[in-house]
Amino acid sequence: MNIIFTIQGGLGKSIIATAVCKAIKKKYTECNLIVVTAYPEAFTNLHFIDRVFGYGEESYFYSKYVENQEVLLFNTDPYAYTENILCKEHLIKTWCNIYGLDYNGELPEISLNSRELTFYGNKYKSEKPIMVLQTNGGVAQQETKYSWARDIPNYIIQKVIDEFYKEYQIYHIRREDQFSFENTTTLTDGFKGVASVINMSKKRLFMDSFAQHTAAALGLKSTVLWITNKPEVFGYKLHDNIICNPETIKPDLRNSFLQKYQITGALNEFPYKDENEIFDVDRIIESIVKH
Repeated sequence: MNIIFTIQGGLGKSIIATAVCKAIKKKYTECNLIVVTAYPEAFTNLHFIDRVFGYGEESYFYSKYVENQEVLLFNTDPYAYTENILCKEHLIKTWCNIYGLDYNGELPEISLNSRELTFYGNKYKSEKPIMVLQTNGGVAQQETKYSWARDIPNYIIQKVIDEFYKEYQIYHIRREDQFSFENTTTLTDGFKGVASVINMSKKRLFMDSFAQHTAAALGLKSTVLWITNKPEVFGYKLHDNIICNPETIKPDLRNSFLQKYQITGALNEFPYKDENEIFDVDRIIESIVKH
């Protein structure tokens, strides 16, 4: 039987989906598990994946995997389910329940082969230990570069850099249209390159995006900051998850629908007097030092 698992959304969601793939293979041990995703690199070399395709790469897919064959299609978006919208459980559990799969705490997994480790190890070799930051998310060329609902405030990033740059080589995961900082090196490689640098790193500070999922898949404890999303839904107990401080003013929620805040950080929804109130920077630096 061919199980065709399609994944819509960003890289982080595809990394999360590797945990669902484990649960699929545990229930359907003899199936051919075929994944279709915008980020096929997240699934390469995983022993429980039989085939992976990027969107637009599925030449003759119907003839090869669907026509006159036993097929089970997993094509549902867990983001649209009540359990996810109301933050009742981890996304992996919701995803597994949708397809009738037993969830036994499966975690994401990625695979870096020996050639990848050697190549990227040489490319990013550093005399100092490596620290990795991911501070901003969102789509390219968005109107507002900074989302208060998701991103790490710039003043915190700068204080962290000032604290660690003399001792660490700091790689900053960012696109060219995102904020840059002195005393860091921009990291814009492909997924396996970025994952390799995370694997090489000694210190990590992330917001809720693909890097924290990558670190979890590699078993690397990291400091992760949370504002509107919740670690109980998208995070991992492995990490030191730092939750934002309580709100200090009443936000304008006239445009809120099923969730309180828009992840893009709508200006009128900002629930603090200023950005300095969102996190305690000393608590963040203490976490990085410890981990």
